[in-house]
Formats: sequence, C-alpha cells, structure tokens
Amino acid sequence: MPEPTELRRRVLAAWTDSPARFREDANAEEDLVRGGYRDRLLVELAQNAADAAARTGEPGHLRLELAGDELRAANTGAPLDDDGVQALATLRASAKRDAPESVGRFGVGFAAVLGVTDAPAVRSTGRSVRFSAAATRDAVAAVPALAGELARRDGAVPVLRLPFEDQGAPSAGFATEVVLPLLPGSATAVRAALQALDAELLLALPALARVDVVLDGVTRTLTRDQDGGRVRLGDGNRTRTWQLVRRTVELPAELLADRPVEERGRRTATLTWAVPLDDDGVPAPLPGRQVLHAPTPSDEPLSVPARLVAPFPLGPDRRHVVPGPVTDALVRAAADGYAELLAALPADPVLLQLVPGVGLAADELDAALCRAVLDRLTATAWLPAADPEEPPLRPDRAIALDEASDERVAALVGVLPGLLPAGWSRRGDALVRAALGVRRAGLADVVEAVRGVQRPGEWWADLYAALDGADREELAALPVPLADGRTAQSPAGVLLADAALPVDRLAPLGLRIADPAVATGAARRVLERLGAQPATAAAVLTAPEVRAAVESSLDRADDGEDVEPLAVAVLALVAAAAPAPGELPWLGELALPDDDGGWAPAGELVRPGSPLADVLAPGALGTLDPDLAAGQDAGVLRAVGVLDTFALLVATDPEELDVDRAEEWLDAVLDRLPADAPPPDWPALTVVRDLELVRDWDRALPLLAALPEAARADVDLGGTVVPGYLRWWLRTSPVLQGTRPDQLRAAGDGELQGLYEPVPELPPAVLELLRPASTVAELLEDVDDALELLDRLGDPARTVGPAVLRTVYARLAAALDGVDGEPPARVRVAPDRVSDEAVVLDAPWVQPLVEAPLVPAGGAPEAVADLLHLPLASDLEQARVTSRAARTVAWSEVPGARLAATRLGLAELTGQVAVHPTLTVSGGRNVAWWPGADTDAVDGTPAALGRALAWRAGAWPLRQALTEAFAHPQRAAELAAEDGVG
Repeated sequence: MPEPTELRRRVLAAWTDSPARFREDANAEEDLVRGGYRDRLLVELAQNAADAAARTGEPGHLRLELAGDELRAANTGAPLDDDGVQALATLRASAKRDAPESVGRFGVGFAAVLGVTDAPAVRSTGRSVRFSAAATRDAVAAVPALAGELARRDGAVPVLRLPFEDQGAPSAGFATEVVLPLLPGSATAVRAALQALDAELLLALPALARVDVVLDGVTRTLTRDQDGGRVRLGDGNRTRTWQLVRRTVELPAELLADRPVEERGRRTATLTWAVPLDDDGVPAPLPGRQVLHAPTPSDEPLSVPARLVAPFPLGPDRRHVVPGPVTDALVRAAADGYAELLAALPADPVLLQLVPGVGLAADELDAALCRAVLDRLTATAWLPAADPEEPPLRPDRAIALDEASDERVAALVGVLPGLLPAGWSRRGDALVRAALGVRRAGLADVVEAVRGVQRPGEWWADLYAALDGADREELAALPVPLADGRTAQSPAGVLLADAALPVDRLAPLGLRIADPAVATGAARRVLERLGAQPATAAAVLTAPEVRAAVESSLDRADDGEDVEPLAVAVLALVAAAAPAPGELPWLGELALPDDDGGWAPAGELVRPGSPLADVLAPGALGTLDPDLAAGQDAGVLRAVGVLDTFALLVATDPEELDVDRAEEWLDAVLDRLPADAPPPDWPALTVVRDLELVRDWDRALPLLAALPEAARADVDLGGTVVPGYLRWWLRTSPVLQGTRPDQLRAAGDGELQGLYEPVPELPPAVLELLRPASTVAELLEDVDDALELLDRLGDPARTVGPAVLRTVYARLAAALDGVDGEPPARVRVAPDRVSDEAVVLDAPWVQPLVEAPLVPAGGAPEAVADLLHLPLASDLEQARVTSRAARTVAWSEVPGARLAATRLGLAELTGQVAVHPTLTVSGGRNVAWWPGADTDAVDGTPAALGRALAWRAGAWPLRQALTEAFAHPQRAAELAAEDGVG
C-alpha cells in the first residue's frame, strides 16, 4: 500500500490534470460535513471503535476525552493499517466492505470530524496519520493549475484527501486514538454532546462494550453487558435492561441489482429490535417518536415504540431510506423480528402498547413497517391465554371479555376458549385489539357460553361473584343450577336457601331452590339483584307450590301415586321452619300413612302413644303409622296437624268455625251483647277441635288446660267480654263426672251456697279453665245461667242467703229483660221456703193486709212481678182510711222533726200528718200508716211516722233512721253527734 507521501502525490497529480476533480472532491467533502454527517461526530467515532473491536473479536473499549480545546477518542481493537489510511483519504471507498460484521460501510463517516476540526490526526500502533486544512491549502497553492479554483473557494480545500505522516502514538492501553484539535467555538458543542451521550448508543454497536467519557478529569462510563436476548446498559451507577431480538437475513441478489456496486456484495443484513424493561422485567415502550437507526440514527421517523437498528439503504444524504425492493425486504424482515420480540417478552398487558397503529404512521416507511408488523402480529401466536393449559394465542383466535376482571376471567377459563387475561382486556386497549382482530365477548356472550355447562356449585358461585356490578338486564338469562340437579334458565324466582333449609330433602316438592353451593357470599347478593328470592325455611314452607303440593297430596295418594317422598320432604321443611301448631292450618291436609296402611290427612290422625290417644273414644280419629311417627319429632307432627293433644283452629269469622256446637256458642255470645249493639267486630278466634270425641274427661281436662292461652282466653267484643269457645263448651257439657260445670259453684262459702253444689277438687289450671261461678253477678252474665238460677230459686230442696234473696229477683229481672221464658212454678219467699202463690210487695203500707207469701222485689217490684208472672200487692188491696184523725199537725212540729229533716238533707220538713188513735182501713183492719195525696195518716207511733215520712220523701232506705229520730226526740243532739262521726 503506498505511503502517505505517495498518496498525496497521486491526489495532487489528479487534481493538476483535472482541476474539476479537485472541485468535485472539495464539494463532496463539504456535502458530507454540512449534510449527512453533521452532528454525528461522536456516533461515527463510536462506530469506528466498534468496527475495530469487531475485527479482533474482543469487547471494544472507547475513551472520549475533552481536554481543553482538544478531543481525543481512543479505542481498542484492530489498529489503523495501510488500507485504513487509504480509506480515510478516499471518498466512498471503505476498507470495511468485505467485513460483514462492521457497522461502517461507505468510507465517508470520518468526515464527521470536520465539523469540529480542520486538523484531525489518527494515531495507531499500526499507522499514524494526520490531515490538515492548512497543509493541504499550501500544497494546492503550489499547483498553478489550481490557483484559480482555490481563490474561487476562498481557500477552502478537501481536508481528508491528503494524508501526512504523524509520529504520535495512541494512549497506553489503546490501539488507536483520534486527536481532534477543535476549531474556535467548537468546544462548547462538543462538551454538550459528550454530556448528552447516552448508553443507548451501544444498542447499535454490539462490538463496543465500554465507553468512557472524560470531562474535566471526571470519567463517566457507559457499558454494555449482553446475556442472551437481554442487554444491560450502564451509565455510571444507573443501569437499564433492554430486550433484544437480532435477525440476520440473506437478501437475494436480484433485490440488489439497482443498488451501488459495493452494496451488492453485502447481501447479509442484520436487524435488531430493542425495547427497555423495567425493574420487574416488564417492557417499557419508548415514548414519543422514534427514528430508524440504519445503523446510525437517521431522519426516518418511526411510530413503533421500540428501537430498530437495521441496514436500510440510505440516500446520498445518509439521512433517509431509499424506497425499493431491498427496503421492502428489510421491512418484512423487521416485521418478523418484531413479532419475535413480542413473543420473547414477558406476557404483560403492556405488550399491547407495543402494537403499532397503522393510522398513525409518520411517513411512507413507517406506514409500511406498521402494516407489516401488524400483519405479522396478527398471524403470530403471542397473546397469552387466561387458561394456563392453553398455548399462546393468535389474535384472531383470542377473545377479550368486556368489563373484564380477574375474577370474571378466572371463572370463565375453560368455558370461553381463547379468553385473554383481564389485564389484556382493558377498555383502553380496545383499538389495539380491534386492529389485531381479537374478538369481543360481552355479558350476553358469557351468558350464552355458560348455558349447558356442567360445573360444581362452587364454580358457579365464583362466576356469579365475578359478575357483581354487571348490567342486570344482560344477566337476566343467566342459568342457575338447582339443588335437585335441574337448571333454572333465569335467576328470577329462584329460591336461595339459608343454612337451616334441608335442601337435600326437598326435591319431591319440585321447588326451584338453588344449589346451596352457588348461593354464598357475593354470589348470593348478585342472584338476589337478578330476582332470586331469599329462602328461609318459613318462606319456602308458605310458598304456593308447597301449599298446592300439600293440598293435592291426598288426591294423588288416592290415585295410586307414592306420596311418601313428598310427605317426608314436607316434614323436613316443617322441622326447619318450626311453625306453631295450627299456624298453617292447610298443613293438616298433608297425606300421611295411617296404621291401617292407608293415607289420611295429617289433621285427622292421632300420634300413637300420645296423651290425646288415651282420652278419645276408640276409632274416633285415625292413628298415624307407628313407624313414621317413631322417625319424626313430635313437634313437627304437631305442626302439620297430627294430634297428640287437642287440635286448634283459627278463624276471624265465627261462621267459618267447623267445630261441635259452634252455632250454640255464637248464640250464647250474641245474647250477652247489649240489645242495641251493632254487629261485633270479631278478633281472631282460636277454638279447640274434637271435644265431642272425648271419652275420658278426667285426663282430657288437664290437656285442655295446658293449651295455648289463645285457646283458653275469653273474647272481647267491643268492650263486652264473653267466654271463649273452649270455656263455654266445657262449662255447658257434662265433663265433671257427668255434671256440667255451669251447674256447680266455686268451692267455699259464697252467695251461691245452698243453690249450687261445689265443684270437686280440681287442679288449679283446670279450675281456672272451667271457672265455676261464685257470685250471682257471674251467673247473670249469661242468659242460660240466669234462667238456671231462676229455676233453682224455686227449688224447695235448696236454700239461699237472706242477703242474696233480698235483691236476686230484681237482678234476674234486669238480666232477663226481653228474654222469653216460662215463669218458675215456685218462687223463693224466704231463705228456706218457696211458694207457688206468692205476691210481689210493691207498697209497704199494705203488707199487713196481704195474707199470701211475699217475694222480695229488691226495689223493682214491677219488673219482678213481670218476670215471675205474679201480682203486685197494691193490685190486690184497694183499701182506704176509714178512721177519724185525732189531730193534724205540721211535720215540722212533730217531736224529732229537726233531726229527721237533717237526716233527709232538708232544712225543714214541710207538709202535715194526720194522727189517728187507731188507724183503720176498709174492712175494719188496723194498719200503722197509710199514705195520702197531701196528708199521710199514722197511728202516732215512731215507726209509723218514720215509714210515712221516708215514703213521702222518696228515701225508703232511711225509714229506720227517721223512726229513731221520732222515737228519741230528747236525744236529738246526741244522735246528731253520732251522725257526724261517720
């Protein structure tokens, strides 16, 4: 290879022979400095260092040091040789054309140094040369043929055409060092470039492992450390990892036919895609617009958020890609590499951000690349499946769930093949998925997909919980597995069992009860929102379907159907719901087996061995099958109406009561109401059934006394309290050793002693239930009891107390007013005596004239006479006074009159009285006193005076007090004092 001296001679000779050649070289170099290689100084220096390292196969090391006004770039690797010197001094004739691993290919990159210097030197352990604008200018000026051209160019010459020997050596440890004395004003730009130099430069220079940037004595080190498909770039103490994919393609010769000759031999092309990773290894798409590195940065914008380093053919400006077959082939290769990159990256939803958008392309190359990448990604299986058992998915076979969540996706794994994870189904990535051809699945698609799916209840529960918050209308047809193995086609009306519901035993009822495993937690809340109903045992028991099944069970049994499973299911449901006996009376219609092998309503069966079975007449009611009875709780059997004690019925209308003597009881109740009372407003009535079937009242009464209070209570009808059905029935039936309780009285002394026999000794609860009367007032509350009392008063075998006798007939008259009845044959005229020819005394003054026995009228003689159909004494004796008065005096003048007036509450007595020595009336009969229209007649005795005054004053009860006043006038003051005491 010629020495630098010889190279200079040849170049100068060529310029001398053809000054136009000089001008061409000068213009070409200027174009490079001002055009394609402006601002690429550091990149070109690094590229040269990488190529030197690649030729030795050792990791390259570059040191860039700014020392004052001089930039030094020292690198390891192959030193500069003769070919290299010639290449530096020759435009577009690279010494690297036969080195496929080299980055530089065109032999013009070194021109970038001319942007900051006009005297570059390259010192190497092999060859050292320098270039100088001043030396070249001097050499050119010495050639007369070039003087004119030099003058026209104002002394500007092509610097890199004439090499000069240099005696310098590279810094220790380096093979080559470029020394650049900086032009005035260039140091600031170079310093800024060094400060901005990024480790990402090393992505395009795989042979370069280290770059030291030395400024002001401080070294910043950029490093590249590759491990498989990952490259770790360091910048001081900061590192960043990149995922790389490199693809090498062999270009067909025909594609290079239109390329420059030296390019045609380089058919191998290596492309690199790189994307940074965060600390967790997740891709971090590059922000903003990128540019193609071909392999140094070009001006071709890219919208793909990753770094592409590829040897696309560039135009003369070294800035833009030239369209053509090679570019098209490299675009296809880049698309393949990009698909490989995404497949190699961790499966994270951020990969969707790496999918280019065709409509957002920056220019023609970018659009072509985006289309190719998108086509390749669409045909590549790189999307992760939510099902870990599925391989990666091609986009056209993938499904993105609308409103996806991890829970929803997890629930649908295995149901929707090709389902993407929730993170890959976000709404913000919808356009990307659409561009890739990923199908959408809405809630309606989910509902359709799960129809017919056979899964355990827990799976359905997870699915429902995952659908919490979804649109209710879209889920209206969501299937629900039922406890009996069926599937409901909609949640509406499905029953959601609580923990107490014996779901596994209710299948014969045909209820739509959800599988308990699906109705827990959030799933239960979702099903309720979709129309499913909470199902407590009590709620299920009262469901129309259950009632219908119960009410039809006996007919079905009569038709030959086996209703035992139904009966067992209802009994299990009743056990869980625990209704009170009689609370649901229709349960009594449940068909249950009896001890004769047939079927009968539960309400007509007696539990064998129960207390009720011992008190009823044999055969009065059927008996429950002993085997069934032994396997069921007695409380459950009671609730369905099986009898172990007396059955209760509840009604709000007494006309609906189907019990013994209900009409009689109703009549008795209505008889107790006031005659002008409106129809009563009936409360709920609880009555006892089957009383007429009892054979053993001694044992039955304690059972009845133990019934609920509602069965034993009286009934309040608008303030009138009447006996309830049970008490009335018992009191009017011979339940006490053949005697009706209403014909007995309470034990002990009382008003009814002598008239009624006392009740035998009874338990307190039974006594309270029967409540035998102890007073006349109690008897008078009931018409029948009052009539019975009226008859007993005329019984000569009975006695009555004087106090009772005084008013009893008057009270009976009031109680029986308006009641039609036969008068008694005999009436009571004395505590121990009756008469069939008595008279009712209504006028006390005729009492001495009446010979017939007198009936005490109790202050109501007319009513008593009407009740007993007896005459009044005044009607029998129509006498008049026949004697003559000895004197007539004013009442106020009678001794004792003042005290008498006081006791009557009067200031003074008025009127007068006629005193007869012997007072006689018609027939010559003597009497003590006789009232007159204005003047009363008396025989003068204090008793006559007291009675006459009391009758006239309307104060008959005070007759004794007035008699005392007239009998002891001298003691008036003393008696008045006594009156003041009480």
